[in-house]
Amino acid sequence: MSTYSPLSGRSHDGVVFGVFMPQGWKMELSGIPDARAKWDRAVSIARLAEELDFDSIWLYDHFHNVPRPAHEAVFECWTTLAAISQLTSRIRLGQMVGCNSYRNPALLAKITSTLDVISGGRLEWGIGAGWYENEYRAYGYEFPKPKDRIGMLRESVEIVRSMWSEPETTYKGKYYETVRANCDPKPLQEPRPPIMIGGGGEQLTLRVVAQYADCSNFGGSPDEWRRKRDTLFDHCRVVGRNPSEIRMTWSPEIFIRSTTDELEAAGTRSLWGEEVASWRDGNLVGTPDQVAEKIRTYMALGCTGFIPWCSDYPDTTTMELFATEVIPRFR
Repeated sequence: MSTYSPLSGRSHDGVVFGVFMPQGWKMELSGIPDARAKWDRAVSIARLAEELDFDSIWLYDHFHNVPRPAHEAVFECWTTLAAISQLTSRIRLGQMVGCNSYRNPALLAKITSTLDVISGGRLEWGIGAGWYENEYRAYGYEFPKPKDRIGMLRESVEIVRSMWSEPETTYKGKYYETVRANCDPKPLQEPRPPIMIGGGGEQLTLRVVAQYADCSNFGGSPDEWRRKRDTLFDHCRVVGRNPSEIRMTWSPEIFIRSTTDELEAAGTRSLWGEEVASWRDGNLVGTPDQVAEKIRTYMALGCTGFIPWCSDYPDTTTMELFATEVIPRFR
């Protein structure tokens, strides 16, 4: 059976590098003419990620495009991961992050354990409270207040952890209830798959991270990231957790070109229409040297996991430069 540490990756204390595969959420497949061709391109990039020796590959858990629904293909997270698990052999498989409200936690325990088994023990379970109200309304989900969504997240993690390990789970919470719920087969990883909880809410979400997560994921400028890190550490002290047990990760957009001239010629790549300077400052944008320096900045703050989304997809220039010109400096 596979084993993991809270610092899962190449070495117990080293930095790890994942990458998203394209799935359509950010309109990156819109220039490809038909659904099958879109899928074929997504698969080819997932396989390339393994060939380039990334530690993990990730998907968003969303149904509608951003910045607004556009009737463009968005491949669903869990069915896509199941397929990719059979088309790869080494690379780990994660969600950044699953929306808790979209699936009953007992069902989610079953989905995650199945994926861990069929992938040979490669699941990185990502989960968060959810935020995309457009999708909630469109798919008929209630959109509770943030406090309730985070309370639901907490209970869901408790149920999934129990179902991964116990013969049966009977649970009665404020939001969820199970009665002798079975989850067989159990995950292959021992003692269980690593749990990543995404979100930077400082009062509630990071407290749940402190209690249950093996990995955190939150964003922001270096100053913002440092503040969230310190808040997480404060919560760890309150709940009696050693902060070193939690790998802290960051998932920016990334755009790399070999020279500054190429970078300038490319112009802005911000999906959200953000100012070029602001977008570059808040993400991994630049030459390989510039991107490596920004990674060092976040590493100095305690970040040891980098999982970016390549903003030039379905082109793979950024992905390949990241793998060949940046990551080797940290291994």
